Amino acid sequence: MRHRSVTALAAACAIAAAVPAFAADPAASAILKQALAAQGGEALLRGVKTVAFESAGYRNMLEQSERPEGPYLVEFHELSELHDHARQALRRQLQVRVPPAGSYTQTTLVANGVAMQAWGERQMPGGSQEPQLAAEALALSPERALLTALDAKDAHREADQVVHGAPHQVVAFTLDGAPARLYLSQYTHLPSALEYAGPAARSGYTAYLGDVVQRTSWGFWRLDKSGLRYPMQWDIQVNGMPDRTLMLRSLKVDAPYDPALTTVPEAVAARFDPKQPPRDPAMTPLGAKKTEIAPGVLLIESTWNVAIVDQGDGLVVIEAPFSSAYSSKVLAEAAARYPGKPVKAVVTTSDSWPHLAGIREYAARGIPVYALDLSSPIVKRTLEASHAGRPDALQQAPRKADLRLVAGRTVIGSGPNRIELYPIRGAVAERQMMAWLPGHRLLYGSDPFQKDSSGYNSPQAVSELLQAAARERLDVDRFFMMHMPPAPFGELRAVKGSEG
Repeated sequence: MRHRSVTALAAACAIAAAVPAFAADPAASAILKQALAAQGGEALLRGVKTVAFESAGYRNMLEQSERPEGPYLVEFHELSELHDHARQALRRQLQVRVPPAGSYTQTTLVANGVAMQAWGERQMPGGSQEPQLAAEALALSPERALLTALDAKDAHREADQVVHGAPHQVVAFTLDGAPARLYLSQYTHLPSALEYAGPAARSGYTAYLGDVVQRTSWGFWRLDKSGLRYPMQWDIQVNGMPDRTLMLRSLKVDAPYDPALTTVPEAVAARFDPKQPPRDPAMTPLGAKKTEIAPGVLLIESTWNVAIVDQGDGLVVIEAPFSSAYSSKVLAEAAARYPGKPVKAVVTTSDSWPHLAGIREYAARGIPVYALDLSSPIVKRTLEASHAGRPDALQQAPRKADLRLVAGRTVIGSGPNRIELYPIRGAVAERQMMAWLPGHRLLYGSDPFQKDSSGYNSPQAVSELLQAAARERLDVDRFFMMHMPPAPFGELRAVKGSEG
């Protein structure tokens, strides 16, 4: 039933604006009040001023290039969170560890309509959308979700469903114009799951996925001394995929107020701009630095690089990052720089979302999409995803993508700018492939490693690229990558293994 409910909520998200508001539904109100009684009582929940907890858990790095169907790369999380309903403030302190890569601490604080982000000791204003995201997080928290639904003018009952093998009653409503759905156990009357398709579900990399449904399943309930029942396990899915799990190890209800926890420093608050446009993949500008790194090979540098290769009879684009809108900008640049030359193909070299978030624009224009055979599941999922909430070209005029999966040496074009595609087939770079331009002895190595002030950050991945080039007998002079301009290939041969 999980897939069915996610699909239904996605459809509801697409048509929510066109559907008249539901009249007050007595059946929904009765179910919600029964659930409130089970969780501690409506009066108790409305009286809760603060909830604070500490938790441990993990996040599956769904956005990374490592088996889109799992097992996934993992971040380990230590999360402390404060919900201050009396002051409409939210504080999150998250410590992330990715052994053996390292760790960092991020703090988010929203109070009095002002947002702050801190990375370690470095403090800065948050984004303009963060107050809205914090308000949604508070409204949909376990201690407020039932009240939010009860207070919604359009709350209505939907057909019962089976969740986690047990029968559940379903109440749907909207928050910030987006659909939400609560699943209430017919045995305990407690909320087992909450689905939401609004802004809070589309933060971080999920903003690139089109229509997003986030489902939070609540379990391992605890009866607090305050009389509140609270879930100590949270399992979060994004479009049906396992995103995060949190296990709460401590819970405090209505702890004494500490103003230091919900006060944004004046110096930071003064720089917060509530009118700053929210981060939007569609608004990402085309990379300003454009360099011809070989005759007929243009590199557009940005957070994620794109290359355009002129083969005389047409163009080949390497990588389709960011979004459909960014791909439109790349195609406009190609048309202006190479007038009259068609784009013959786009190559996405990895199953990581920065490499393929923009392939839908190429598919909409009938341009062949080359991708690694092992990346087929995530590539097809990207092409088939719903973008009804913000329609792109493929959503507006659906067509079957010309998808060409690469399992071995694959040649695109001819002449001095011929491109040969080769899977890397490494342990780290299992889902990545190389693009070789033999006419220039130039290799595009995808994105298995990067270079920072201390050198190349993954000797294992460096060795895999070297091995793949040797296996295919490529006489490489220079290489470039998604995050690197051209560099001598000989640099890689000097990289030694990791220590510690």
